[in-house]
Amino acid sequence: MQMHRVVLAAVALLAAQFAAPLQAAGIEPGYPQKPIRMVVPFPTGFASDFLARIVSQKLSEMYGRQIIVDNRPGGGGVVGGVLVARAAPDGYTLSTIGLPHLLNVLIAEQPQYRPLEDFTPISQIASLPNFILVGGAFNSVQELIAQAKQKPGVLNFASGGVGSQSHIAGELFKLAAGINTVHVPFRTLGDAMTELAAQRVHYYVIPISAGMPLLKDARFKAIAVTVDKRLDQMPEVPTMAEAGLPGFRIDGWFGIAGPAGMPRALVDKLNADIGVVLKQADTRERFIRLGSDPVYTTPAGFEKMMKDEFVRYRDVVKAAGIKAQ
Repeated sequence: MQMHRVVLAAVALLAAQFAAPLQAAGIEPGYPQKPIRMVVPFPTGFASDFLARIVSQKLSEMYGRQIIVDNRPGGGGVVGGVLVARAAPDGYTLSTIGLPHLLNVLIAEQPQYRPLEDFTPISQIASLPNFILVGGAFNSVQELIAQAKQKPGVLNFASGGVGSQSHIAGELFKLAAGINTVHVPFRTLGDAMTELAAQRVHYYVIPISAGMPLLKDARFKAIAVTVDKRLDQMPEVPTMAEAGLPGFRIDGWFGIAGPAGMPRALVDKLNADIGVVLKQADTRERFIRLGSDPVYTTPAGFEKMMKDEFVRYRDVVKAAGIKAQ
């Protein structure tokens, strides 16, 4: 009995010796010890939701702990953003964030969170290419730009709402092309497509995940992709550089973040584990089927990308005079 007690004491001492460095580094021994909440600031069925569920499932399998996807829509992502910003930085509340995470603050009169300071970037996970969709009136970007310059203020473009990613993309295209077109926001994609097919609106800068199915309808046409190389999904569609606007790029992105103040060792662990998930062949296949490219970055790389995007779109919002409605 005495020997049994000695062995137990030795095991406990050894466990404490291993646990102490982990605790000092900011990681509890055996993390995670309970379910993790993955906040998605949009409803089910959105790209951020699909991507969050793929990554969460894979991490759950890796950790042997449930990762609960918690959809918190509202305010174009503001409700979920506030929830994460106010959570404890212990690794048990994470979130998928994307370009709306920045845009919400840029157009709000009284922002409810700071998109850079109130969050800990962990890794980008995906890039979502866009393309310019037209309703048949144009065969190329050059034709669209030429007519817009001949008739300033006559052509217009659709979006998913004031301050939405598609709105900002449309404004960025205006600035790059040097044209004057009118923004027309829509509540639903169906309403926008009805007007585009009737040629009462003239173009829509749309994510490939939402736009690809529309190309089955002969009334719609893709005239350029807004990334640096042609897409495997539509190899016949030129890039914006090929269409005469070199350097023009618009792509949506998503990443994983947590509240500000997460310990560096914990961030590095999550980052490494997300990297393993993104490199798995079935993860990549599922991402690509959703029209997104898997992208893995360091925490510092993700932070720099967000800072650069914030400055870029801040200038677009200012130039276009966009305000929340």
